[in-house]
Amino acid sequence: MKNLEYEITKHPAESFEKVIYFCTKTGECTLDEVPVDQTEILGKMLNERGKQGWELVQISFGKEGLMAFWKREITDR
Repeated sequence: MKNLEYEITKHPAESFEKVIYFCTKTGECTLDEVPVDQTEILGKMLNERGKQGWELVQISFGKEGLMAFWKREITDR
């Protein structure tokens, strides 16, 4: 059986060069109106974590930023 570890990271909207999602004034957030080039920032973050062995489990967007849930296999125990 695999041993896994999990990590939750928070990323405020200000930590991105451009906002990677669109939120209405009422706080509803969606990716529908995001230009394709803005997703590159999120892709870079995902690739950096992937190189460290982390796999994205889920990502949650909110008007203040996003929260990412990660897992990776523990190989040394």
